[in-house]
Amino acid sequence: YMNSLLCRGDIHCIDQIRMRPVAFYELCNILTRYNLVRQSRNMSIKEQVLLFVHCLGHNVRFRVLARRFHRSSETCHRYFRIVLKAVLKLYKYVVRPPDDSTPPEIMNSQRFYSYFKDCVGAIDGPHVRASVPLEIQRRFRGRKGGTTQNVLATITFDLKFTYVLAGWEGSAHDSRILNSAPSRSGGFKIPGKFYLGDAGYGLRPGIISPYRGVRYHLNEFSKERPPENEKELFNLRHSSLRTTIERGFGILKKHFCVLDAEPFWSFATQVDVVLACCVIPNHIMGVDPNDPVVQEVNNEIRSRSERQTHKEEREENREWLAKRDNMASVMWANYSIRDVFRLLFVCFELKFHLFEFLLYLIACFDFYMNLKTLCK
Repeated sequence: YMNSLLCRGDIHCIDQIRMRPVAFYELCNILTRYNLVRQSRNMSIKEQVLLFVHCLGHNVRFRVLARRFHRSSETCHRYFRIVLKAVLKLYKYVVRPPDDSTPPEIMNSQRFYSYFKDCVGAIDGPHVRASVPLEIQRRFRGRKGGTTQNVLATITFDLKFTYVLAGWEGSAHDSRILNSAPSRSGGFKIPGKFYLGDAGYGLRPGIISPYRGVRYHLNEFSKERPPENEKELFNLRHSSLRTTIERGFGILKKHFCVLDAEPFWSFATQVDVVLACCVIPNHIMGVDPNDPVVQEVNNEIRSRSERQTHKEEREENREWLAKRDNMASVMWANYSIRDVFRLLFVCFELKFHLFEFLLYLIACFDFYMNLKTLCK
């Protein structure tokens, strides 16, 4: 099964294990290089990793894996646990804090630079389905009614996770989870710049949230309802950048159906699975940046946001038209003032010459009167 799967081309491979062979083989190489997974007498490293990613990608039970891989359920469960622990150890190598440079997605956009030049990514608290004992289900009841775990995650604009904290109850508030993050082992660090967060995080050092009580979501703006003041314009730009978090989790759920299905593991394993599901996409994008799943999600998000981008561009065109009109008005005002001064200068010169002429006439009159007196 493994050999036939990996040799049938990219499309079939993506359908079964959610990555192309190049990313799969490199994942196996990394796990081997760090001595995290070892070949056993009965199962190769490639088969162990294939079993693991196939389970995450399709949310299949171990008895289904057993039939597909011609192994016992106990064997499938054991090797799933081995690879899960190995992938979690890659977290510190793959899920890394962002650097201090301005992301090119901001640097190359007139809409965002220089206002967001110190922004390094987006932060959010998505909910993932959880299965917990009945006596604690109330604590895990999420906003939409089901039992969930609240996951704190930060994502860069190139769609890589930079921090993930899983395991909080679905009823926990986002700000409470964020407050706890810095005190944990390998805790969340604000790198001296800032992330874009929703209103649930509030405005705090390292987190820029939108204005409350002001239009925010992209679908609330249109050609007929453009931003009317500075707060609405800020919220519109903020929301446009935060679509990164939507794209990131769209990619995550496209790769791994297990995140959208009812879990069948213990809660501790559910938490580990969420973390592993964030490690693997980072690995894929590092090895295979043209991954078709990433492109598919990007196309879906882009098709929804293109209309809004065109609306913003039209709004910016109106802003630049107003700026041009203002420049022309200032030029004309300065030009008109110059003409006024020129006219005043001419008048002043005329008056000066007239004054000189009057003095000349007075002098002539005095000369005439003196001459007349002498003649008498």
